[in-house]
Amino acid sequence: MSATVEAPAPVVFRAGCPDCRARFELAATAIRLAIGASRRTTFYSFTCPECDAAVRKPAGERIVELLTRGGVRTLRLHQTV
Repeated sequence: MSATVEAPAPVVFRAGCPDCRARFELAATAIRLAIGASRRTTFYSFTCPECDAAVRKPAGERIVELLTRGGVRTLRLHQTV
């Protein structure tokens, strides 16, 4: 008897575009997360699939946690002195 292992369902995130006001779902591969030294420099970004606008939104601790757990690629920003 062989057990069938199902692949986990792909993670999708609901998002909205501030330019065209469209609401949509994005795969984790369509989002980038940048973690900086402060709240001001921690954000996520994506391209709106409706109007092709580059969107950048602030990411608090909870958003960072959800995006990283969902497989979003993360860039850690380092401050140079």
